[in-house]
Amino acid sequence: MSPILVGIKRVIDYSVRVRVKPDGSGVVTDGVKMSINPFDEIALEEALRIKERNLATEVIVISIGAHEAQQQLRTALAMGADRALLVQVDGPVEPLTAAQVFLKLVQKHQPQLVILGKQAIDDDNGQTGQMLAALWERPQATYASKLELDGARARVTREVDAGLETIEIDLPAVVTTDLRLNEPRYIKLPDIMKAKKKPLDVTTLAELGVATPTQGIRTLKFEAPPTRSRGVMVKDAAELLAALQQRGVL
Repeated sequence: MSPILVGIKRVIDYSVRVRVKPDGSGVVTDGVKMSINPFDEIALEEALRIKERNLATEVIVISIGAHEAQQQLRTALAMGADRALLVQVDGPVEPLTAAQVFLKLVQKHQPQLVILGKQAIDDDNGQTGQMLAALWERPQATYASKLELDGARARVTREVDAGLETIEIDLPAVVTTDLRLNEPRYIKLPDIMKAKKKPLDVTTLAELGVATPTQGIRTLKFEAPPTRSRGVMVKDAAELLAALQQRGVL
């Protein structure tokens, strides 16, 4: 049995209403609740369940970002991860750099699985898992809604436009998780206390041998979505059709 690597990202909590800064240079993060990216939390839960079935030796959780991401790593340790690693980076991290970091850690730890959320809710790129599989030259299964391990193979059910698709891949491999895969567990206070004693290491891109990333994407401006206009009540279908024709929709 081998370990499982899980990537997590620090993001604004999904329940928080995101506000754009007045100058349009970014979003407001001061005093805002930050959490583990929901898709990454599902990835961690699946890794923990695999370990609880004695199909993995340990679960190693990894985050790439600022020093403050240690808070989310401690949450992951409280959920049940065995150890954590922060690759400390100042500034945004694009998917290719993240994939290169995971590749270095894969080469070091030789996992049977790397499980990542299908996307982060802040940038919605959804590219890191696919890029890692390409760099690692190993199979991938994206948007998993069910994951079964059978020896040196994995069976993954995916939701596609036509319904459900089931594929089999050889291990080691990369799997990215969808919302319906599982429901993350509730963290209890004793687990939070235990997490404080679990190892959490910090490293840098230079120590891993990853080149300092070049900025491939430049954000020019942030804008809040336009305010939704009020709805119009109509008496019947004829009045609805007339209103749509007046607006030029029909």
